Amino acid sequence: MGTVTTDDGTAIFYKDWGPRDGRPIVFHHGWPLSADDWDNQMLFFLSHGYRVIAHDRRGHGRSGQPATGHEMDTYAADVTALTDALDLRGAVHIGHSTGGGEVARYVARAKPGRVSKAVLVSAVPPIMVKSDANPGGLPIETFDGFRSALAANRAQFYIDVPSGPFYGFNRPGANVLQGLIDNWWRQGMAGAANAHYACIKAFSETDFTDDLRQIDVPVLVAHGTDDQIVPYEDAAPLSVKLLRDGTLKSYDGLPHGMLSTHPDTVNPDILAFVES
Repeated sequence: MGTVTTDDGTAIFYKDWGPRDGRPIVFHHGWPLSADDWDNQMLFFLSHGYRVIAHDRRGHGRSGQPATGHEMDTYAADVTALTDALDLRGAVHIGHSTGGGEVARYVARAKPGRVSKAVLVSAVPPIMVKSDANPGGLPIETFDGFRSALAANRAQFYIDVPSGPFYGFNRPGANVLQGLIDNWWRQGMAGAANAHYACIKAFSETDFTDDLRQIDVPVLVAHGTDDQIVPYEDAAPLSVKLLRDGTLKSYDGLPHGMLSTHPDTVNPDILAFVES
């Protein structure tokens, strides 16, 4: 574990496990979590001989909590600072939810040779918010509600989200895993309220259309059809259409947090894509 300092002086915390000469996989977490959300996947790929790296986004987890920079361009620049510092070449970048947007923005701008493949899991691209250009998106009032709930009582909001739609625990007959709920809350409360508040705009209103079009490496787009956070129809199928070399993998009935609820289903598929 270590930190990288960005141009504006923000310390970005990261984990770096496995052989230095192993093929690197970089994991990008969702809102409002941290690198810890990738524990299962990091151990899985570590056991297959990969070098696994995961960072806490600025304002999240153990990274610095600056007043500014909580938008996608800076998130991607922070990833560039990390990959340059570690001199990662031919890396696979895997992003969940907001992290999928971060991956799209970074990979579209990455230096030659830095990236070999990318994986977007339950990811926010192309764009979440509803508009004339994106009629299937969620209304801005949905995200205003997120902001209001966060400002009013962040601690309670960070119980309500994982207890309900994030993992699909609000569905009839769901196998509710209290440990996942508690760990979501723990990760969220470690971050900064100002960063999480600003990040809602970043993940909901950023348009990744041009980023997806510019990506020239193979991309796996994996998404559950019962995603209540990033609705399937307005995300994964649209992203694949924009990518030059995109593969769509749909998971019938799985929730937004399927990496945690169904890792035994999703992990092997990601491994097969990475090794294909």
